Amino acid sequence: LALSPHTVLKMDGWMDVYICNFFVPQNQNVTHNSSLYKKPFEESFEETPLLVAVLTYMGYGILTIFGYLRDFLRHWSIEKCQVAREKEEQKDFVPLYQDFENFYTRNLYMRIRDNWNRPICSVPGAKMDLVESVSHDFNWTFEHTGRVVKDVINMGSYNYLGFAENNGACADAAIEATEKYGVGVASSRCEMGNLDIHEELERLVARFLGVESSMAFGMGFATNSMNIPALTGKGCLILSDELNHASLVLGARLAGSTIRVFKHNNMQSLEKLLRDAIAHGQPRTHRPWKKILIVVEGIYSMEGSIVRLPEVVALKKRYKAYLYLDEAHSIGALGPNGRGVVDYFGLDPKDVDIMMGTFTKSFGAAGGYIGGKKELIDYLRCHSHSALYAISMSPPVAQQIISSMKSIMGEDGTTLGADRLRQLSENTTYFRRKLREMGFIIYGNDDSPVVPMMLYMPAKIGAFGREMLKRNIGTVVVGFPATPIIESRARFCVSAAHTREMLDTALEATDEVGDLLQLKYSRREQPLPSLGWMAEESLLQD
Repeated sequence: LALSPHTVLKMDGWMDVYICNFFVPQNQNVTHNSSLYKKPFEESFEETPLLVAVLTYMGYGILTIFGYLRDFLRHWSIEKCQVAREKEEQKDFVPLYQDFENFYTRNLYMRIRDNWNRPICSVPGAKMDLVESVSHDFNWTFEHTGRVVKDVINMGSYNYLGFAENNGACADAAIEATEKYGVGVASSRCEMGNLDIHEELERLVARFLGVESSMAFGMGFATNSMNIPALTGKGCLILSDELNHASLVLGARLAGSTIRVFKHNNMQSLEKLLRDAIAHGQPRTHRPWKKILIVVEGIYSMEGSIVRLPEVVALKKRYKAYLYLDEAHSIGALGPNGRGVVDYFGLDPKDVDIMMGTFTKSFGAAGGYIGGKKELIDYLRCHSHSALYAISMSPPVAQQIISSMKSIMGEDGTTLGADRLRQLSENTTYFRRKLREMGFIIYGNDDSPVVPMMLYMPAKIGAFGREMLKRNIGTVVVGFPATPIIESRARFCVSAAHTREMLDTALEATDEVGDLLQLKYSRREQPLPSLGWMAEESLLQD
């Protein structure tokens, strides 16, 4: 059946909708301008099966009923309450705890709390060592047993290029920087904390990104939350993707600007907001907005999706807006040269007004950066709270970033960076393809190293994490409030440090646990298994 690029094929009513090579929910109206893309752009968001959705709601309903029953018992001191709550003499004050989130923490999260906050006692590389902990009071408190679980395959850390290591050129350079500068700076950049290694780092980052200038910060979260208020204020409009990170949300709120949210990666929704903003202006006065700032991420860490940057840039130019791009997960992990989503789509870095990213993932370090025009960076040096009041980046951390970035750029005299970029791409493609063939529902873009696998039901969140750890696989399971309450998932992060044997071991364990917990929800037709060349030849002869 020959279909045009914009043909919509509906099958069995609510079940499946394919739009422009996308597998998406029927209520998610997703189209894209294919003329802006130099290569196929494919993302997968398979709709939740109806029966699974109903059972998930029922599961949360049962947990909620028992939660209220236990709260009743706690109120009458029949059951001991071990969670923080309002004192009786403070009942007339503004409550410190939100009612539902406190209820959720007390009665739902606490049941599966053992899946998080597990201490590790090694480098968080391809494999890691976990400190075993147990709880004797149903996850309210934990104690260490003294036993260490060795060689757990790490499928949860953001170690995309494998630079989180304690040996090699980067580690050796960081040790030398520690011996020369020490660990702490004990001052902010504008006072006594501006070192030559910081300026070297900023020049290198600007060259890596292809922008005029850049500025480094000691904390990735604060790079967003403290710089957005310096860029916008009252009378400005921020258009934010509905799935933006908490640091972007906090920064937008602190700015005091008007915030409007558009549907995730939906260009029709974004364009409508832009049109309305220009047509109607500010509320009540209808004066033009002082500034319109579009805020998006490169890779969305809970969905595994990649921003449709060519379309965002086209809209930004058409409506004379500014673009703030958060490349926390995409810098180093995407693009032929590892330079993020701009490199991935082959765009001009000058089309993005504010390029933000972090050093915490692909570079195996800490902190973040802002890149752009020199005027922008000079302005932030004088107005950013993160620049004026925060302690400077630790020198060995700065050296780790410099060494790993030079490796990615090929300036260390080796092909190590290029080899890791290629290995990450191959590992990502292989791991995603195998999970789909097993029948799991996988979200996101085919090139994204963030691989969300849907679990849905509340009981399966804890069960999946525990069963995988029994098989020596360390995974991250995610639920509300990081995701919608019925879209719980396991999130795998693929690394260049993973060997094919490690991935196969993880896939075998996932397949086994998927059968045990009945997690293979996908209704897509799977390709027939290969018979092998000898069997195929005998069939042809017959």
